[in-house]
Amino acid sequence: MGSKNKLKRFNENETFSNVIQPKREELLNGFHLKGEWHTFFKNDHPIVLELGCGKGEYTIALAQKNPEKNFIGIDIKGARFWRGAKTALEEDLPNVAFIRTQIELVDLIFAEGEVDEIWITFPDPQIKYKRTKHRLTNSEFLKKYHHILKKDGCVNLKTDSEFMHGYTLGLLHGEGHEILHSNHDVYKNVYSPEEVTGTQTFYEKQYLEKGKPITYVKFRINYK
Repeated sequence: MGSKNKLKRFNENETFSNVIQPKREELLNGFHLKGEWHTFFKNDHPIVLELGCGKGEYTIALAQKNPEKNFIGIDIKGARFWRGAKTALEEDLPNVAFIRTQIELVDLIFAEGEVDEIWITFPDPQIKYKRTKHRLTNSEFLKKYHHILKKDGCVNLKTDSEFMHGYTLGLLHGEGHEILHSNHDVYKNVYSPEEVTGTQTFYEKQYLEKGKPITYVKFRINYK
């Protein structure tokens, strides 16, 4: 994507009513929507997050299928989720929002127990050892998710990375969290949930064309 195109998208994002781009200081000093997201959506419906949402394909697809829930895509790359934000406005989806921020600040955006469910779709597996702190299912991230999730809230990880899938399963087992569903190839498993197989992202289609299996794990974080 050219720099002119990126700039155009950044400028358009500024005008979109469903895009929120808080400054870091704003989050550190007490974000005005933290604990008050019902005022943004004007309802008390459950909140579902897509972390590292990219173009926002999952956010949009889930919102279309579940009008009784609110969906928020989070990514630091606003030029990417511009597509999802624009689609949501064009299709008049009032249950969609996008936030441009770093995912490690998620506990500054939502209050304790404010979120019902989290989706992590095709994250960078950060395979190098020194990059483990950026891996979206590491212990530090799980603690943040646990804080913002309701008591029975759950996390979904969908990835083409066997490494990421295996790492996450190992961590979940080791820390005593509850694995609700797990499989190594969602399109070959008849028990795969429709919400997992019914939506394919741009990158997912590319992985499938290369014959890469798509893995999935759904879990509940249990800290004493």
